[in-house]
Amino acid sequence: QVQLVESGGGLVQAGGSLRLSCVASKRTFFNTVMAWFRQGPGKERDFLAAINWSAGNPYVADSVKDRFTISRDNGKNTVYLQMNNLKSDDTAAYYCAAGRGSAQNPVMNSWGQGTQVTVSS
Repeated sequence: QVQLVESGGGLVQAGGSLRLSCVASKRTFFNTVMAWFRQGPGKERDFLAAINWSAGNPYVADSVKDRFTISRDNGKNTVYLQMNNLKSDDTAAYYCAAGRGSAQNPVMNSWGQGTQVTVSS
């Protein structure tokens, strides 16, 4: 399994932006899908976005697609989640994951430890 380390979380005011990073411990294989999830207090883990490591083809959930963008830098083994116009409801622990399948419906098998995002109103 690949090791994943997230960073970039923190405290931000409503309306602000953050960019989360996820560094993979090794170069991932062809057809690997990288994804971002989040879990708010007392809530289930929600899928946010995914991208195929080699082909790109980003997919972002409808709930955040007007504010969040996923991208990757193959040379740095890093996937990013750009979050704009943040709202208090975006407060959650954000997790990076790696897996297989399509960006629209990935099956994850490796998870990072998470990074906390807190949005103050």
